[in-house]
Amino acid sequence: MTSAITAPPREELVRRAAELVPVLRRHAEWQDENRRLHDEALEGLADMGYFRMRVPSRFGGYESDARTLNEVLAQLGRGDGSVAWNASVWPIPGWMVGMFPEEVQQEVYSTPNVRVCGTLSPSATATTKPGGIVVNGRWGFISGALHSHWQEVIAMAPAPDGVNMWPVVALVPMSDLEIVDDWNTFGLRGSGSVTTVANDVFVPQERVLPMPAVLQGQSAAPLNNALPMYRSPLLGVANATSVGMLAGLAKGALELFLERLDGRSIAYTTYGKQSEAPVTHVQVAEAAMKVDQCEFHAERVARLVDAKGVSGEPWTLPERARTRADVGIICKLGREAIDLLSLASGGSSLYRDVPIQRFARDIHAANLHALMVPTTNLELYGRVLCGLEPNTQYI
Repeated sequence: MTSAITAPPREELVRRAAELVPVLRRHAEWQDENRRLHDEALEGLADMGYFRMRVPSRFGGYESDARTLNEVLAQLGRGDGSVAWNASVWPIPGWMVGMFPEEVQQEVYSTPNVRVCGTLSPSATATTKPGGIVVNGRWGFISGALHSHWQEVIAMAPAPDGVNMWPVVALVPMSDLEIVDDWNTFGLRGSGSVTTVANDVFVPQERVLPMPAVLQGQSAAPLNNALPMYRSPLLGVANATSVGMLAGLAKGALELFLERLDGRSIAYTTYGKQSEAPVTHVQVAEAAMKVDQCEFHAERVARLVDAKGVSGEPWTLPERARTRADVGIICKLGREAIDLLSLASGGSSLYRDVPIQRFARDIHAANLHALMVPTTNLELYGRVLCGLEPNTQYI
């Protein structure tokens, strides 16, 4: 354990993130080609203090609130989707570390700028063994695995009744897992969201928790129960962590479109400047309004998580469902905004060195994430508003 430190104010962290944008854009094509993050991008995140933002102060962290994280991720999203995606994923299993006993947290946070990747899919099995469990299985779409120190894994294990099986969350060092280099995708290529495999991996009991307790934010560390950032359910926290990068991606696409505007004409028309065409004015205005809507929904989720964390008030079912809907509608609006700008960027935007095509691919990839699919999330919210029980535990 380290001495508590004074966290930089929100404005300072956002400024540092904004200063990283040129670095992220410079390496974006390399990351797309190599299917991993560039070392300079990782170093930039570490230097700005990003990996401390959602760490308790007693371990040298900043204990940043959701609004600060949202605004920082929005800046990173302006720079590059893959970096921002991984940056938005790491704090979620990182938050789950806070559910484990104090000695486990001490072990994890003993590594400077520690990164924890993870999943919510119980695609493995576990058997009991004196002192812990033995895990076998594989997990796909593990964003950030190539640059992480630990993975939070989910496995089906024998329940306390000795008859049934139930999902458990376990913390495993990356050195205990195999990595399958299978991330060759259409979008978010630089995120390196590979598959990881456990073959007879032993996990000591202190690094194993029942998944239902984790989903509800029931920490086994008494010191964390009083910290605002741990006083919300997992999915509420995850939703607040995801929205910033999505809104930032849409804003970054708009900025890049406007940067190219004066140098472009509209082929086979009399418009020597695309910026003079009324159709362009409508396209830019519509895209800008969609970006504004993305930012509204992102801020609403972050403010709700922060308010609940400070007050300790329980979440209502409609509030839980609405945060999922907020994520879904940001994905939808962000995709619509970037598609509009991408289609207005002309044939030259097909070239890989024109960033708008990568922003379009990245937002489409984000729309396919199981917890972000707009139709699924909107259906869930509508279902709850209509008085029906949710059809998922991920709420």
